[in-house]
Amino acid sequence: MREQPPYLQTADLLRQRIANREWAPGDRLPSRAQLAQECGVGEAVVRRAQETLISEGFLEGRAGSGTYVAEPRERVRIVRSPEREQAGGAPFVADMAELGKKATWECRSDAMVPAPPDIAVRLGIPEGDYCVRSSYEYLADGKPVLLSTSWEPYAVTSGTLAVLPEGGPYAGMGVVRRMAEIGITVSRAVERPQPGQASAEEANLLGIQRGTSVTRIQRTYYSDEGRPVETADLVVPASLCEIVYEVPISS
Repeated sequence: MREQPPYLQTADLLRQRIANREWAPGDRLPSRAQLAQECGVGEAVVRRAQETLISEGFLEGRAGSGTYVAEPRERVRIVRSPEREQAGGAPFVADMAELGKKATWECRSDAMVPAPPDIAVRLGIPEGDYCVRSSYEYLADGKPVLLSTSWEPYAVTSGTLAVLPEGGPYAGMGVVRRMAEIGITVSRAVERPQPGQASAEEANLLGIQRGTSVTRIQRTYYSDEGRPVETADLVVPASLCEIVYEVPISS
């Protein structure tokens, strides 16, 4: 059999040391230079080995601090289905409730942000038209599990109580129910998942290593008139979340 590459051999050594309780959950690992000397490899090999173990959930990276043995953490399930949307409210809340976890999120919204070219195409509006941009960090029992950046045409919600997704009387209701409150029926969503790697900023927010495998979901909601009313980019780290699509089948 072909011999394992050095970074996988090093990952096996580190994994075994964790299993032997040489380092307990929450412990900071020695520096890469020290580990490289102990394992007889280069620092680049140690870095790749650590990234492998981060993606598997054994380690976690903390920006500016180092690499730590991960606390036991259950991989959560995110369900994408028509039923979740039709039930109203935020589907994330229902997902976490089924797992016995408390769903919370942190959000920052900016009104009247000019639409970049790609967002303008997705929303069917002229480039530079104003949008409400909202950045979300979703948490399960206080720990981040996914990110989302949402764009809504300002013309759709301006002058209503729903102009800010997380402000006013409709805060936290989710796109479908919020739009319904101002007389817009959301009848369709289109999602385009694709594999990717976490950027430095995303890794910092999620507590994972830069370059860790993620699924990027480009989602757009459409009204019953066929108008895009919201588009979002979701970042779902493979080590923290399992994505399940439920497809209804009519008999």
